[in-house]
Amino acid sequence: MENNLNEVSNQQSSTNPMQIPLPNSTAVLVLGILSIALCWCYGIIGITLGIIALVLANKAKKLYKENPDNYTLGSYKNMQAGYICAIIGLSLSGLYLLFIIIYFLIIGAALTTMFSSFPWDAVNY
Repeated sequence: MENNLNEVSNQQSSTNPMQIPLPNSTAVLVLGILSIALCWCYGIIGITLGIIALVLANKAKKLYKENPDNYTLGSYKNMQAGYICAIIGLSLSGLYLLFIIIYFLIIGAALTTMFSSFPWDAVNY
């Protein structure tokens, strides 16, 4: 039984002797989650964090596709999760920013029509 376990562990270590985590995989995950969490800050922070996460994820994905045996599968999955979170955060932030812009345009138009003629303009001196 112990010999079988040693043989299995030796086979696994011979196929992948030195795997390292994918660079920036944790950063992509953190930035993706923060882009979702901070999308309500007028959309600006969420958009910024989402774009940074997408750029880092694309670089990491390119590295992984060049040589997948050098990197751990867990770090690749973290990068994929961060990539998905960044897309969601970027979408929510963009929609919220669009909502804020439309809101201020409507309020500005309403205030312009409301104050276009002041009541004291009708008073004759």
